[in-house]
Parts: sequence; C-alpha cells; structure tokens
Amino acid sequence: MQRLSVSKGHAFVLVYSVTSLQSYNELAPIVLMLQEVKGVAALADTPIMLVGNKKDEESRREVTPEKAEKFAARSQIGFIETSAKNDENITELFKKLLAMEKKRQLALTMNDPEEKGNNKKKCSIM
Repeated sequence: MQRLSVSKGHAFVLVYSVTSLQSYNELAPIVLMLQEVKGVAALADTPIMLVGNKKDEESRREVTPEKAEKFAARSQIGFIETSAKNDENITELFKKLLAMEKKRQLALTMNDPEEKGNNKKKCSIM
C-alpha cells in the first residue's frame, strides 16, 4: 500500500522529531524507497521536504540541524525545522513545498452550474 501511495504521490513531507534519533534514522529507508519507486530522475522533479518537528524542545534535542541539513543536501530534498506546538515555520513549510513544484501549474476552477445533469457546484485543482 505504501509503494502505491508513493507511485501516485506528487509531493512528500518526511517528518521526524528532533528529540528522537530513531525517528530520524527511519527516514533513510523511506528516501531509498522513494528513489526505487519513483526513479531517481523523476524524484528530482518531485517536491520533498525533510521536516524536523518539536523545534521548541531544544533541551531534549537528539538530532542537530546540521546533521539533518547534510542528509537533505545528499538526498537533494528541502529541509526545515518546525514546532507544531508553537505554530512555528508551519506556513513556511508549505510555501517551500509549493515553491518546489516546477512541472505542474495549479489553478482553481469552478465547473459550470448550467451543465446538464449537474446541480452541484464543484471545485477542482488542476
């Protein structure tokens, strides 16, 4: 099921806790699986962000930003640290992820309500 989700996915957010080295170490096999399923060439055009969460818990930190930045650079993916608790860098995360999208243009359109047999208005993102 995970491989199917990866093959259909257009963007990925890989989250670990800065207070858990184990959660960070579990990401390397996931990046390898992304490369296997998507292919290295296709993956280069896929928006992927490495996210270190719990930035607010500095005293319990087990993963340094430098270590994560090196991993992100080697894997050719974006990197940011966030604090969901303090709402720090959450908006910036999604701005960066959207900025990485190079291939597709996103547009919001409304279906024509006058269309036969269509009584509902629908939004779609293309």
